[in-house]
Amino acid sequence: MNYKIIAKYVKSLSFDISKPDKFLSLAKDISNYKFKIDIKSNRFKDNIIEIQTTLALEPKENNLDKINALVTYSTLVELDKDFTDKKKLEEIILVKIPTEVYPELRKVFIFIFESSGFREIKIDPNVDFNKLYLSRQN
Repeated sequence: MNYKIIAKYVKSLSFDISKPDKFLSLAKDISNYKFKIDIKSNRFKDNIIEIQTTLALEPKENNLDKINALVTYSTLVELDKDFTDKKKLEEIILVKIPTEVYPELRKVFIFIFESSGFREIKIDPNVDFNKLYLSRQN
């Protein structure tokens, strides 16, 4: 094994609907929004990296009133001391860890929406991070 997860937690959570008309607009036109996933990483210590997987809701068009809905899930990963394979590290960061934490991230995101009165929020339960990774390479 080249790595192990030593911690997972919600790093940041932002959910802001500033006006009632934005709430009503979102409830009526949820199809005008899309979900976006972002993955970032940084070295925390010598053999520990932090991988941040973010799920956000964004309007498909710029003219829509934007609400702020974003959850960032942080994962601390300890690499083997002799780990040097950059290609494998990229796969760990962009495929393996996001695949593992996405169900938890999705659960938090859905909970926020359902607790705010959006019962019909639909987020794909599966994301093919490997497919996204391979398409990024082409």
